[in-house]
Amino acid sequence: MDFDEIDLIIMRATQAGLPLVPQPYQVIADELNLSVELVMARFTAMQESGVIRRIGAVPNHYKLGYHFNGMTVWNVPDERIDLLGEIIGQLPFVSHCYHRPRHLPEWHYNLFAMVHGKSQCEVNEQIEKIAVLLGDFNLGNDVLYSTKILKKTGFRSRLT
Repeated sequence: MDFDEIDLIIMRATQAGLPLVPQPYQVIADELNLSVELVMARFTAMQESGVIRRIGAVPNHYKLGYHFNGMTVWNVPDERIDLLGEIIGQLPFVSHCYHRPRHLPEWHYNLFAMVHGKSQCEVNEQIEKIAVLLGDFNLGNDVLYSTKILKKTGFRSRLT
């Protein structure tokens, strides 16, 4: 897919998020004087080409009562990381899970999984569940607890 001016216009119109209405693509199309079919087709094409990764809701877990958050970090065998990452990433209390390079000798961890809970005890229980699932493949772990909320924003176009 060639990224063109229409894609740029659509991305600029939606970079703060989609309208919170039953038919957000129709609202976007009306605002841009485009057909809803074209807007939806362009989003699909941008996803298929990798220009955008996904379209999804980003809930504010603090407003939902999840005030305890920890980035769990795990040292697992490199040859098992894809399988273990898939398993851990499917847990309902893990919001994101990914592979990161080790930085030896200080940083041995290569699997990261963010967990959220309504209490410190709940987060600790979740960490223990991950440890049990990893079993003998857990060669060490730690947790980095959130201490403050950082402003989160979506894509911001710098294209002119």
